[in-house]
This record gives sequence, C-alpha cells and structure tokens, in this order.
Amino acid sequence: MMQKFLPILLLVCSNVFMTIAWYGHLKFPHSPIVKVILISWAIALVEYCLAVPANRLGHTVYSAAELKTMQEVITLVVFAVFSVLYLKESLTINHAVGFALICAGAFFVFKGPL
Repeated sequence: MMQKFLPILLLVCSNVFMTIAWYGHLKFPHSPIVKVILISWAIALVEYCLAVPANRLGHTVYSAAELKTMQEVITLVVFAVFSVLYLKESLTINHAVGFALICAGAFFVFKGPL
C-alpha cells in the first residue's frame, strides 16, 4: 500500500517546491534576476531531491508513462492552487476546460488497452 502512495506524496511535495521555484518570484518583479535565479535553483534542488526518489520508488509499481502522467496532473492542481492563493490570479472556464482535457488524457493512460 505504501509503495503506491509514497511516490504520489513525494510528487505532490516536489511539485509544490517546483511551482514556488518557477513562479514564486513573480511577486518580486524588481528583484535582480541573478538573485531570483540562484534562489530558484536552491528551491529546485529540494524539488529534485523529492522527485527523483518518487520516480525511482514509483517505478516499482507504476510505468514511466503513468508516473509522468501523475506528475503532470499533480502539477496542474498544485499550480492552480498556487496561482489563486499566492499570485491572486483567477482561473477561467478556459483553464478549467484545458485542465479537464489533460485529466481526460490521464484517464486513458491509466485505463489500459482500449
């Protein structure tokens, strides 16, 4: 049971760090770009320290395609929450439709042969 859920938990945590690394600096547009890059790299290092074990452990239970699909869906969910709560940006119906289509693609990856 833990083999199935630990990779997912690690992917969620890694995506939180990556989203912060990639988009957290947008609230600080006047910070020097070199400073932003260095801080982002430091945050991304934590993301890698979570994502690599997530994929290594996860590959004992999931295929690489399933792991990548999970990661993409998790990324969208984490980004949507981050965008609304931290960046104070609203999500539109177009975002919802686009995310739903990606989730539909994830369904087919996990569904197996048609």
